[in-house]
Amino acid sequence: MRVNITLFHLYVVYIFMFKILLYPALIFALLLSSFSIRANDYAYFGFEPDIVTNYVAVKKKMGYVRLTVELMVEKGDNLSIVEHHAPLLRDAIINIIGQQAEAKVKSMKGRAEIQLECEEQVKELLTKETGKPLIKKLLFTQWLDN
Repeated sequence: MRVNITLFHLYVVYIFMFKILLYPALIFALLLSSFSIRANDYAYFGFEPDIVTNYVAVKKKMGYVRLTVELMVEKGDNLSIVEHHAPLLRDAIINIIGQQAEAKVKSMKGRAEIQLECEEQVKELLTKETGKPLIKKLLFTQWLDN
């Protein structure tokens, strides 16, 4: 049996390969490139020096916590604006942590709640000061307590 391969057959195979194999790969590559562009649109502002403050401990003793806080900020003028307001934001974070009970400070769930509370307060303060929240996320990158 003899097989005749015509130009039409090659074209059909080419279209099949492109639509089934290459087209999804191209779409996937484009999606990945758009995600990497978005990731590059942010910078991080870190409070220097680290935040060290007391919290309410049991048995009438004071506990302390030392933490490194990073703010995820959209690039552009926002970074310099956040830096300008850093003393206000630092004070808000210190006040929130200082009001926490020892059990909350020492538990992972409690730390996550404190982080969320700090993030909401920082966004609220920046909105009052600038009209926009300016930060995407507040992160505790290091947490040491006694």
